[in-house]
Amino acid sequence: MNLAEMIAAFEARRAAAQARMHELIELAGKEGATLDAAQQEEFDTLEQDTKAIDEHLRRLKLVEAQQVKTATPVDGASPTRAATARAVGAAADPIIRVTPNVPKGTAFTRYAIALARSKGNLMQAAEIAHQWHDTTPDVETVLRAAVAAGTTTDPAWANPLVPYQIMASEFIELLRPATIIGRIQGFRRVPFNVKMPAQTTPSSAQWVGEGKAKPVSALGFETMTLGFAKVAGIVVMTDELVRFSNPSAEPIVQQDLIETITQLLDHDFVDPAKAEVPGVSPDSITHQASYIDASGTDAAAVRVDVRGVFSAFTANNASVAGAYWIMDPVMALTLGMMVTPLGNPEFPGIDMNGGVFFGLPVICSTNVPKDAGGLYHIILVQPKEVLLADDGGVTLDASREASLQMNDAPSGDGTSLVSLWQQNMIALRAERFINWKPRRALACAYIRGANYGAPPADTGGAAQAASRASTRPAPDAGSSTSTKK
Repeated sequence: MNLAEMIAAFEARRAAAQARMHELIELAGKEGATLDAAQQEEFDTLEQDTKAIDEHLRRLKLVEAQQVKTATPVDGASPTRAATARAVGAAADPIIRVTPNVPKGTAFTRYAIALARSKGNLMQAAEIAHQWHDTTPDVETVLRAAVAAGTTTDPAWANPLVPYQIMASEFIELLRPATIIGRIQGFRRVPFNVKMPAQTTPSSAQWVGEGKAKPVSALGFETMTLGFAKVAGIVVMTDELVRFSNPSAEPIVQQDLIETITQLLDHDFVDPAKAEVPGVSPDSITHQASYIDASGTDAAAVRVDVRGVFSAFTANNASVAGAYWIMDPVMALTLGMMVTPLGNPEFPGIDMNGGVFFGLPVICSTNVPKDAGGLYHIILVQPKEVLLADDGGVTLDASREASLQMNDAPSGDGTSLVSLWQQNMIALRAERFINWKPRRALACAYIRGANYGAPPADTGGAAQAASRASTRPAPDAGSSTSTKK
């Protein structure tokens, strides 16, 4: 090993020894006793090893410093190098940056693992994170920076927080491409906790004859409010998984956090049954939206129903330019498989990965809910008519002393609690602040009970759709509720 590798190896040994010494003291403190004979011997041995390692590290770093002083610097501006650069059309002194070759989100995941493995002790977490210094040095920087306090008079107060912001954004960058919200461009971004005036009725005007009185009308207004809302999830892991984790175990923690947040956001964003819970969560964009029932299962029915959805927008003077389709990948695949009598695709631009459907992009997600009969919703959303407040960050906390209700719908009454400490488990809690609200009455419209591509003999889907006919007025009386017999 070279000097740098030897220094890293001994620093890792020292970190492990110090972590074990802290653990021995904590165990004795919880029992209200002193160290027993075996623990005393282990503690003293670790203390002696630490002192020996510190002394050896001092020698290694001294030799390393001497080598640095005697090293010959590279002449970046040498004539030969400059001539070679000009010959190939490159800069004489290019800027070379070395970046870690690790998957996106690894730094954030390692931060979570270090925090959990240290049981919330930031000093120990920083020592644990040192093992990843070569590939993700931001983790160690964040944990060490979090120990120091900042002041409002210090001009560099926010500087220690920069690495953490970078890591959190890296995690969000990995999360957003997997979500419906993250793949749609054009939402109206607004801050949290704002009120906005909205016009509900217009003024009126009339033709007026000579010498006649002019009409007077009044406008109607209301106030829209977009408050705070957050989505949170807790992931529980065994102490063994966290303690003995290696790089192959990191994707387990990362993927679980991603899937938990993704599933909830996607489902509640488009589920027609999701109503607003004041002070807790918003309406889905489809909850108060106009909809039509699917009129059949063949390609002709598809065209009739799509025309009805488009008509819902145009009837309210709303444009569909820039709108997106949202549907289940199975329905997108089925539409792409429909063919004409000559064997040509009816809708060639769409498949299970998305594509284009009647000139508008398609977002596919398995989190788009089905109706009670297992039939599909096909949603058309205009993002510029949706207000979105999103702080773009994730807050992560860890604990092993808490007691939890191991339930995805906890009652919060303190019953059926599981002690994490008693069962050697660690809980990671992730929170994200996000809220949305339709800007107008028509931010989206959707087709309900879609079963396109079903065999002609299978009329169950159409019959079910007819039996669940909407009680709300259809947006387009010419194409909204017809049912194929």
